[in-house]
Amino acid sequence: MALDRLRSGLRYAGYGLLAAAGVTAATRGLQARAGELEPPLSGDHQTLRWRGMDVSYTEAGDPDAETTVLVHGINAAGSSGEWRAVFDDLAADSHVVAPDLPGFGCSDRPPLRYSAALYEDFLADFLGRYEEPAVVASSLSAAYTAAAVDRGDVSVRRLAFVCPTATGGPEPPKTWLRELLRSRVLGEGLFTLLGSKPSIRYFNADHGYWDPEKAGDDWMDYEWRTAHQAGARFAPASFVSGHLNSDVALGPLLSSFDVPITILWGREADLPPLREGRDLAAEADATLVAFDDAMLLPHVEFPDQFLAAVTDPEETATVDDEPRATVDDEPRVTVERE
Repeated sequence: MALDRLRSGLRYAGYGLLAAAGVTAATRGLQARAGELEPPLSGDHQTLRWRGMDVSYTEAGDPDAETTVLVHGINAAGSSGEWRAVFDDLAADSHVVAPDLPGFGCSDRPPLRYSAALYEDFLADFLGRYEEPAVVASSLSAAYTAAAVDRGDVSVRRLAFVCPTATGGPEPPKTWLRELLRSRVLGEGLFTLLGSKPSIRYFNADHGYWDPEKAGDDWMDYEWRTAHQAGARFAPASFVSGHLNSDVALGPLLSSFDVPITILWGREADLPPLREGRDLAAEADATLVAFDDAMLLPHVEFPDQFLAAVTDPEETATVDDEPRATVDDEPRVTVERE
């Protein structure tokens, strides 16, 4: 009987090894198919050595002009390509810089246990390279930017935050989930599903874009490729488990800044919803711009109106003569169409 149990155990162990080998082979095959990732933006592609990592960034425009830094949001396929619809136009009038945050895009993706503190440290160092830049940051990265500015070592001339939040995952964080996604076999398999085209398509339609067609098929291909680079799962593992949540209280912190602040929000967004943007703008004494027919990425869905709102939030923006981002009569409270 003991011999039978041993044989059974060896048989199941063999099945497990075969399954593990299959997952590993499939992962390697998908990475080979994805190929080496090229920068998603046109411009001068640079690398910053930071804490032993090569951090990729793209810059364009006149280096002697005022600098605008664009900080992409956090998700399984995040990259500076989030700014693809506005980058070139911003570069026409300013010096614009867009990094791929550590663990994303063309930057190194070492197997760290990524944290909000790491991104706050990076942005403090990165923004400190420029003289009073304007900063446009998306989602969780807005909280990281605010924390970096609060340290006092970084001086900015204005801030624009797109659907800012300090919470992107479960609270309290789920360490078991992070470790599961980091694991060699099961984690690779789960992240392959998370980064699959059906999954990307679902998330884009569910809360990214009001009109997913505006994302473009080429962009979905790029998202798939960036999610299938070596090490791609490590930073998102911290994100989906809540370990990238920030301790920043955005409202009180932003209210303490003595710079113009614009908060931009897709009216159809639900993660987080517009009502949170209204509350935050009121508490922070910031200008709120709400875009009709947009969700978390109004800068992709309505790039011209987004640029107008970022550069001059008091200017009414239109699409086909229909207002999309307009100014209320009450300044410093909301800038939105009712």
